[in-house]
Amino acid sequence: MSGHIKMKDKKLLNIAKDVIKLEFASLKKLHSNIGSSFEKIIKTIVNCKNGKIIISGVGKSGIIGRKWAATLSSTGTPSFFLDASNASHGDLGQVTSNDIIILISLSGQSEELKNIIQFSSRNKNIKLIGITSKKGSLLYKNADVPFLLPSVKEAGPGNFVPTSSTTVQIALGDAIAITCMQYKKFGKIDFKKFHPSGALSIKLKTVEDLMIQGNKIPFINQDLSMKIALKTITRKGLGTLVVKNNLKKTTGIITDGDLKRISNMNKDFKNLKIKKVMKRKPFSVDKNMLAVEALSIMNNKKITSLCVHQNKKKNKTIGFIHIHNILDANIT
Repeated sequence: MSGHIKMKDKKLLNIAKDVIKLEFASLKKLHSNIGSSFEKIIKTIVNCKNGKIIISGVGKSGIIGRKWAATLSSTGTPSFFLDASNASHGDLGQVTSNDIIILISLSGQSEELKNIIQFSSRNKNIKLIGITSKKGSLLYKNADVPFLLPSVKEAGPGNFVPTSSTTVQIALGDAIAITCMQYKKFGKIDFKKFHPSGALSIKLKTVEDLMIQGNKIPFINQDLSMKIALKTITRKGLGTLVVKNNLKKTTGIITDGDLKRISNMNKDFKNLKIKKVMKRKPFSVDKNMLAVEALSIMNNKKITSLCVHQNKKKNKTIGFIHIHNILDANIT
């Protein structure tokens, strides 16, 4: 009995591997199809300055179209999905001059698409990008920018379950989104703006997002006494003071560890001026540095805080970041 089960298990694994093998082969075909027509798609999208990017499709292609719209929007190309079935019942009013419509349809002949194709054909300022696997289809013939999906074998008996074909459609959408993203130089910081609550956004927080600013920065004048420094560091509660001169330029730092060490070495330490005992040239980072990088610097230097500057002006402290500011934000 157990041997029979093992044979069945092996057969199940082989079925799964065959599915993946077929889909892998379909992706290789798509890879070979990336050429001048793909380039035209990218140029059409990135040159859309005053219009919208609208994705549409029906059935499985419609589901994938929603994914295309979401991926494009999150990577710097604002777009939305238009349900092809609803388009004929008033939703075409969402499409205006200078817009780009991307229609996805394997057959290119779906009845629901005809009204959208006709609508775009009558409006010369609307560009139609047609994604289909049939070169003789209505969609391919009427698209301003047609793209021919490769003919692929679907997984499973009968070659009728949308599997390899949908894998190809998803991959093409990702390729379009990432190509547009890099063409526009849409980077990590831009991505963070569109994902303020996501886990990735937390990792992309900058020093500026978390730093202490304004009156909360533990500043102290270098000409004051260590007696005042002791009171100030206790009141601020950050374990560090940022020392500046009368020109408000940062000249050094002093930590609670420095205070203890100096007090053990000099009984009259309270009357010493801060500038005589402070550490000069404190570590300072740019406000646009990722917080995770600042944390790495602290760990490597074995320090618990950093001064923050902008535009390479390290002697002008605009913020202060403590290791707890980063850890409290769950950045590790």
